Amino acid sequence: MHFGRLITAMATPFDQAGHLDQSGVRRLAEHLIATGTETIIVSGTTGESPTLLASERVLLIELVREVSRGRARVIAGVGTNSTSDTLQGARAAVGAGADGVMVVTPYYNKPPQESLYHHFMAVARAVDVPILIYNVPGRTGCNLLPATVVRLSQCSSFLGIKEASGSLDQVSEIIRAVREDFVVYSGDDSLTLPMLAVGAEGVVSVASHIIGQEIAEMMGAYFAGDYRRAKTVHAKVFPLFKALFCTTSPIPLKWALNRLGLPGGTLRPPLYSIGQAEAEVVEQALQAVGKA
Repeated sequence: MHFGRLITAMATPFDQAGHLDQSGVRRLAEHLIATGTETIIVSGTTGESPTLLASERVLLIELVREVSRGRARVIAGVGTNSTSDTLQGARAAVGAGADGVMVVTPYYNKPPQESLYHHFMAVARAVDVPILIYNVPGRTGCNLLPATVVRLSQCSSFLGIKEASGSLDQVSEIIRAVREDFVVYSGDDSLTLPMLAVGAEGVVSVASHIIGQEIAEMMGAYFAGDYRRAKTVHAKVFPLFKALFCTTSPIPLKWALNRLGLPGGTLRPPLYSIGQAEAEVVEQALQAVGKA
């Protein structure tokens, strides 16, 4: 199954009472599709997955599928630091119609590499949809090493990996040894172009909520061999790439969405409102990319 080059890890709009804003979810999904997103990930880190109820995760899949009507695929973030909970979430996601699932490395309990291998393989045995591995050691305290990724890639259930270790060397080690159709996605907007240069095929983006068309243009130019154009677009939007992570994501993203009249909604504790200094950083970045 093809998930495209531009995947967006979608924010989850909440209303003032902290409930899931179903209308906001629909509007935000429509906006993403209209601006170049090919696959939407719901209940990922950007979607504040640690604070979502199991019923809300299912509802998000149903709402986004209803909006997409085949125009975009839907991947559900289901990974937790419990293998049994992850399997339960994966089965529920498939039952709700998800086209695939994304599984993050278990956080906090820091399993060794052999345990990580068995955790991911348990998911592969549990569901019959493509699985996107998610490696983000800065969030989880656990780095899925290239050798383990290569080992997992031998199983066709794994479509690829969202690599957010920040290491181009690690990306290169993965790409040189995985099976031919195993796809590597950048998990950091600011590293998308460098990662394309060493063999990545796309990005799981946060900034695409705001500059989806520009990111699609950058990747399109790169794959067309117009490296100068790709570099120019990257340089223009780079300030926003960085600003959206000036404090814990998705705090800056939600502020930017609301600032632009898009349905960002409120945050769920333990995440709280953006500080004045960070808001100014995001505002300046929006102006720099022509979105203010």
